[in-house]
Amino acid sequence: RDRAVCTSCGEVHYENPLNVVGTVPVWGEQVLLCRRNIEPRYGLWTLPAGFLELGESSADGALRETIEEAGAHIELEGLFTVLNVVRVGQVHLFYRARMIDTSLDPGPETLEARLFHEHEIPWDEIAFRTVRETLKHFFACRQRGSYPLHTADIG
Repeated sequence: RDRAVCTSCGEVHYENPLNVVGTVPVWGEQVLLCRRNIEPRYGLWTLPAGFLELGESSADGALRETIEEAGAHIELEGLFTVLNVVRVGQVHLFYRARMIDTSLDPGPETLEARLFHEHEIPWDEIAFRTVRETLKHFFACRQRGSYPLHTADIG
């Protein structure tokens, strides 16, 4: 691969993908979604997620993002989807999560946080393909009663 290399010292300057981490928070038969108060995709619905920060594990980042975006109290239940979005240089990791209670306190990046039954999901207003794919996998897995890890490349 061609890489940026310093002509003076020979150090390689790597450009690596960004990791997006989030959760599929569940309360009974409902899933928590957040309506975005920021671009891109302002006003559309998403799972609570955001960029992984230095010094945190993917699980810690997913928990932090869920608190920041929805103010939800959750317990992580395991990694659920790993989705490569090569065209934008990102890897999205979503964890299943059990909500401890229904209290929500959305942060400034969220217009509204709300619980949805499967038939209520606003599919035409989902912000990102990775979120749509994760939700589809979740509902199919819930019907089967088994939640294996799903991986895919998203175009």
